[in-house]
Amino acid sequence: MGFDMGAALEQAVVDRHQAWWFVREYAEHFVSPLGDDDGCAVDEAEERLGIRLPAAVREAYALFGRRADLTGNQDELLSPDRLRMWDGVLVHRVENQACAHWGVAPVGDDPPVFLRPDLADKRVEKWEPFLDRFSLACVEMVLAESLLLQDGLTECRELEDDVDLARIERAFTPLAVPHVGDSRWYANADVVVRVMGDGFLMVRGRTSAALGAVLEAFPGEWLWS
Repeated sequence: MGFDMGAALEQAVVDRHQAWWFVREYAEHFVSPLGDDDGCAVDEAEERLGIRLPAAVREAYALFGRRADLTGNQDELLSPDRLRMWDGVLVHRVENQACAHWGVAPVGDDPPVFLRPDLADKRVEKWEPFLDRFSLACVEMVLAESLLLQDGLTECRELEDDVDLARIERAFTPLAVPHVGDSRWYANADVVVRVMGDGFLMVRGRTSAALGAVLEAFPGEWLWS
């Protein structure tokens, strides 16, 4: 049986163990399978920080903590030795130009994630709600970062008009990806599509033939071809 991304996501958004199953299946079908050496422990970080990290954080790092192709093509999941506390929040991810940081409340099994933008006026900087659960943020991160992996299976261009969007909505199934930045996500068995809130279209194919079919069906000024 193939990977039903839509059904898997519906489970992933309500259960963290299903979120990890989704990451495994998505990596296997759309990037490359996770291996035993792709994870890392956070014990030394816990000792250094003097806290016990939430179960979801420990599980995520153990599953894919060394997989930069899933976690660091643009923004970066920090390695355990770079984890730090900042105003009571555990910083675990940084924007590629350090314009923002993501952090998790170090309480509970699957706690909420916060975003802290880098502002000129540091007095008004604060942690703002991002997603309700760390595992949800990981699902969104893996999907978003994989669509920036320039390995011949991804492409992007501007969304030209509403006709583009209408055709995407007819051709692909909407996905229950956590709502971040007004993005909309779609997929079929061989392709995942992200329509970003700023009018940018990103596509990843399971194979080069799958990607090529999308580029042919949606002609335009694709940037990486």
